[in-house]
Amino acid sequence: MYTDGACSGNPGPGGWAYTLEWNGKLKEGSGGAPDTTNNRMEMQAIIEGLRALRRPCEVTICSDSALIINAFTQGWIEGWQKRGWKKADKKPVENMDLWSDMLDAIGDHIINWKKVKGHADDARNNRVDELAVIASKKARIHKE
Repeated sequence: MYTDGACSGNPGPGGWAYTLEWNGKLKEGSGGAPDTTNNRMEMQAIIEGLRALRRPCEVTICSDSALIINAFTQGWIEGWQKRGWKKADKKPVENMDLWSDMLDAIGDHIINWKKVKGHADDARNNRVDELAVIASKKARIHKE
C-alpha cells in the first residue's frame, strides 16, 4: 500500500490517497477535507487504505511521512500510550483521534512500515501524491 497526504496551507484544504496492489490488481482511493493539516491527511490515507482491505492481511505500508513511520518503527506510539497520549515532553500528542483510528484500522493486519522519499522518482508514491493533490483541490472548491 502506498499512501500520501497533501495540504494547501497548513491548515487548509487537504487531500489523502492510497493505492493497494495485490496479485496484479490495483485499487485506489482518495478524499479530502476543507480545513485540515498535512499530518492529518497522511494519517487518513493510511486509515482509509487499511479499511479498504476485506480481510486480515500482511501489508507493507509505503509512506513519505517520517512522523508516522517513526511512530510505529521506533516505539513512539507505545510510549505515548503508556504516558496517557502524552509525548516525552509531557505535551499532548497531536491528532490523537487519528492515531487511535489508525490503531483500530490496523486491527488484525500485520504491518511492515517502509519509508519512501517523497517527490522523487517512485512512480507509485508520485501517483498517490497526484491523487491527494486532486482531492485537496476538490476540498478547496467545496470550502468556497
